[in-house]
Amino acid sequence: MIIQAIAIDDELPALTLIANFCERIDFVRLQQTFNKPEEALQYIAQSPVDLLFLDINMPGITGTDFYKSITRQPMVIFTTAHSEYAVEGFNLNAVDYLLKPFTFERFQQAVQKAQAQLQYQQSLQKNEQQQLVLRVDYGLTRIALKDILFIEGLDDYLKIHLINQPPLVIRMTMKVMSEKLPAHAFVRVHRSYIVPLSKIDQVRNKTILIGTQEIPIGSSYEANFHTQFK
Repeated sequence: MIIQAIAIDDELPALTLIANFCERIDFVRLQQTFNKPEEALQYIAQSPVDLLFLDINMPGITGTDFYKSITRQPMVIFTTAHSEYAVEGFNLNAVDYLLKPFTFERFQQAVQKAQAQLQYQQSLQKNEQQQLVLRVDYGLTRIALKDILFIEGLDDYLKIHLINQPPLVIRMTMKVMSEKLPAHAFVRVHRSYIVPLSKIDQVRNKTILIGTQEIPIGSSYEANFHTQFK
């Protein structure tokens, strides 16, 4: 996992130091450095960034105000020569706060915190991708994707067949369900059926076997199914 970072500081020697430190850490890639905050803001709007090294005491705009102005905020490590800004920095959920002049060891400690935070965020996203939250009757039900045997379409309703659980009946179209499911793991094989590729036991001519259940393969879905199943 590589952390994509940029550094913003009105002092060029500070940017040079951060660039040198980043070169010594294999999991941080410093994409750009900026001594003009407005140019950094334009860059962030166009390019994905995981982490900012951001000076607080800059002319024109403080680092904290700059960070507040970003719509989708990446992680931030504030850097400054003024310790009185530390509280405000941490109030913005900063990963860390580096007081200039800082050593490589202190810098490395800060980016290791950023690495741990990014790993935690990615693990949460992965867990969310492995589950579906669906409205059943008048409440919400969470189901694991690995528990789905197949999904059957019944007009505007779907019947979700599950491993060792009663099936769930929800009001949803096949098209909407297809968009919710990961395309690499589930495939629509018929106007009335979606199946998880991992649960297929056998394919005979135009019939899929999942346990004792026989599921037809529709003519218009056949080519796509065989491409994914292979």
